[in-house]
Amino acid sequence: MTPGAGTAPAPAPTRRREGAADRHGTGVGLPVWMWVPAGIGFLVIALPVLGLLWEADWAETPRLLTSDAALSALRLSLLTAAISTTLCLLLGGPLAVVLARGRINRLPSLMRGIRSVVLLPLVLPPVVGGLSLLFLLGANGLVGQGLDTAFGIFIPFSTAAVVLAQTFVAMPFLIVSLEGALRTAGQRYEATAATLGASPGLAFRRVTVPLVLPGLASGLVLAFARCMGEFGATIAFAGSLEGTTRTLPLLVYLQGETDVAGAVALSLLLVVVSLVVIVVGRPRGLDGRG
Repeated sequence: MTPGAGTAPAPAPTRRREGAADRHGTGVGLPVWMWVPAGIGFLVIALPVLGLLWEADWAETPRLLTSDAALSALRLSLLTAAISTTLCLLLGGPLAVVLARGRINRLPSLMRGIRSVVLLPLVLPPVVGGLSLLFLLGANGLVGQGLDTAFGIFIPFSTAAVVLAQTFVAMPFLIVSLEGALRTAGQRYEATAATLGASPGLAFRRVTVPLVLPGLASGLVLAFARCMGEFGATIAFAGSLEGTTRTLPLLVYLQGETDVAGAVALSLLLVVVSLVVIVVGRPRGLDGRG
């Protein structure tokens, strides 16, 4: 009897196709054709930015970016975006937890309805959101009329209106990111902590929060970037008052009608600010690294 008789022959080693992604540590290759639409998609995003760089008047850009109007708009944009992002965290964070973990017995459709309303600003035209806020908080609005009559509070066309408009459009970005992180993390570690005697609050703070920090950071980055770029809801609800409600996107729009070079310079400033936000948020947020 020959050696190895009665045993199945060992399978021939599978040759890996050259260029497979396993040499990068992924173990999975990409079809060559996929690079074509991927490259086109990249160009669709990158070429418009290249167009801005091409059109910019670099000799005049420093002067345009240091004008009083530009600096005022930049300060207002950074201030309102920071406040709005904080509100997104304080209000949207708990809302994301409720959507991910909350249970309403016999009323699952209610949770789905709440989620649909929460995500509405993602698909709603921003100008419609601004008009909705105006009809709610305006002088004759559903809530605004009472505020004006009882307390003399008038919110539209103020810096507070800018913050509310930014919060309205940006909060769903944080909620989606954080809810996804919570669902991915699951509740098994919280359950283990509970069996060891930890209260629900302690288990959430000590176990869940560290697990979802990358998703939370990603949501904060996206929310801040969305606040910085907000235009439609702001102009409809807060107007465009220099030093009060005129953020960078509104100033870009205004300059585009009278001073194209100024609009291009301000647009490049927004691009730079957005890139800085992305780079700062990438280690913990966008790449998911701790």
